[in-house]
Amino acid sequence: MSVELKIPVIGESVTEVTLSSWLKKDGEYVAEGESVCEIESDKASMELPAPSGGVLKIMAEAGAELKIGAKIGELDTSAAKPAAAAAPKAEAPKAEAPKAAPVATASSKEVNVPSPAARKILEEKGVDASAVSGSGKDGRITKEDAMNAQATSASKPQAASTAAAKPAAAPGARNVRPEKMTRLRKTIATKLVEAKNTTAMLTTFNEVDLSACMEMRKKYKEAFQKKHGVGLGFMSLFTKACTVALKDWPSINAQINGDEIIYHDYADVGIAVSTPKGLVVPVVRNAESLSLAQIEKEILNLATKARDGKITIEEMQGGTFSITNGGVFGSMLSTPILNIPQSAILGMHNIIERPVAVNGQVVIRPMMYLALSYDHRIIDGRESVSFLKQVKELLEDPSRLLLDV
Repeated sequence: MSVELKIPVIGESVTEVTLSSWLKKDGEYVAEGESVCEIESDKASMELPAPSGGVLKIMAEAGAELKIGAKIGELDTSAAKPAAAAAPKAEAPKAEAPKAAPVATASSKEVNVPSPAARKILEEKGVDASAVSGSGKDGRITKEDAMNAQATSASKPQAASTAAAKPAAAPGARNVRPEKMTRLRKTIATKLVEAKNTTAMLTTFNEVDLSACMEMRKKYKEAFQKKHGVGLGFMSLFTKACTVALKDWPSINAQINGDEIIYHDYADVGIAVSTPKGLVVPVVRNAESLSLAQIEKEILNLATKARDGKITIEEMQGGTFSITNGGVFGSMLSTPILNIPQSAILGMHNIIERPVAVNGQVVIRPMMYLALSYDHRIIDGRESVSFLKQVKELLEDPSRLLLDV
């Protein structure tokens, strides 16, 4: 008996996907629930689990663009599961007891369990999983960990000999390496150009003194972590400050729909997350009603899923306002592009100690430049500047976030 493998329905607006890679080989036995391949839509990537156990028959090539519902393979469920190796063969003779070191290495691999996609990348790079530190839950090795991993010393001699066999590039050589754009990257490119071409985008700037926020984090960092099981970061403070200001300046949280302006009495805040395949923007729902701890937990959950390729279409749709933090990469100042159909996006940047004037005295303070890009068709200068100024004031006196004043 055979069970068909088909491209599943991923989201309401998704009609076509790319079969990124096969995680199992043709003719290989696959257990029920094991990931067999990775598929990529224009918004996210995901692994396709086997609906039942069986021998895999691959019927679509990696890299193929396929419609929803397309058949990509079969599972022969009548095939017997391969028997495990006999116990006597698995045990080393007592006389060879000194060779116990490899067993310790194997056990360390079991601790850092990689996802199927990560395992495939490590195998291709010749990297020993035991040498990779996993950043996922319970030390699990994520795809990003695998992509960032360096080849082990055991694999270096082989790489060196391979390199030696190739003729050295001549001085001044101008090599090129064509690489097909991923579906996600093509979608990002299309959306960014659309935002530039269809909105009257403008950016206003301000700067914020983060002394009070940093002092609060320093004072309550350990207690916050102990009570809530998550760290107190700047993103939750910025998100909370924005939701408060959005209530007073509703046009920042609005969208154009034809000849109407749609106002929202809630704040679904998109948080830009950089992944190995590109930028995605998962959404924190009803952020205005969440505590700082709840916001931190939700951001951590969504960011982890995004970087592991587990984020769903639904988790990235419907945002009303977005925040992007280029500061984590060292950006001093930028003009973020709108995440259409949203009408505004806040850009955070790196924190730099700079001399500033305070009460007539020059002092050194941790400063950050803020940038608010907005659609000038529905947001006027007074509203954009006032919104950004209010966010600045809330962050410079974060107790106001708790007192709601």
